[in-house]
Amino acid sequence: MDNIQKSEKSTGARRERINLNFLIHELKSPLAVIETGISSLLRRKEKFGPITKAQEKVLRRVLRNARVSQARVSDTLELGRSGEGAFRITQCRLSNLMLQVLVEVLDLAETNVSEKIKNCTDLTILKKELLEKGISLFIDNSLWVRNVCLDAVKIKQIFRNLLTNALKYRKSSMVIKVEEDKGFLSFSVEDDGKGIPQVFHEKIFENYFQVEDGNDARSRVVRGHGLGLTSVMVLLEDMNGELFLESDEGKGARFLVKVPLVDQD
Repeated sequence: MDNIQKSEKSTGARRERINLNFLIHELKSPLAVIETGISSLLRRKEKFGPITKAQEKVLRRVLRNARVSQARVSDTLELGRSGEGAFRITQCRLSNLMLQVLVEVLDLAETNVSEKIKNCTDLTILKKELLEKGISLFIDNSLWVRNVCLDAVKIKQIFRNLLTNALKYRKSSMVIKVEEDKGFLSFSVEDDGKGIPQVFHEKIFENYFQVEDGNDARSRVVRGHGLGLTSVMVLLEDMNGELFLESDEGKGARFLVKVPLVDQD
């Protein structure tokens, strides 16, 4: 398994290429307008008129995703904070952290599953619901209900990016595995997609890099086309974490992240 943390590519250079000011300035205002408009339609029916249950369901989903987009903007800002050494270590239950990310990511890809697991507190039921959609979750119940000390905002951003990637490129299944390993929180996300040729294992972490699938320019593996994996690399470097990649062409891809847990004493 390749340890990408030891890559010769400078994450400092990657950080400079993420135009934080542009993203935040251009996205915050229109997203706020969208959220306010939809919230008004839902809350002020006496002014804007009644809506059907079906319309309300659609509007609430749009509202959730507008808020997700706002969170993405905040994630971008978090990269800048991380670069300045700003950390917010808090104690949080791992199950709450993971559920928030799972609901958010699946709401875009597997809406029915997202609705079912939103208030799911039983790990066995959660695993069953996810498995019905080809998602295998492996985590001990003792760790699932445990309170951990870490920067939850950054961890959620990393977990979200890896989950989104796996859902995008899987053929039919993916595997999520979470465990504690000698003071580190270790989680991996694996998909059964086309995989990543060895020659591209470092390049996919470069901003906007695209891997063309054969000679057909119309069929491209766009893993790493944006800022997601670059963000993961930057955050992990600042948190003294590690990222490992295991993949080859035609064999899917597995990303493994290790982040040090903070002593709760």
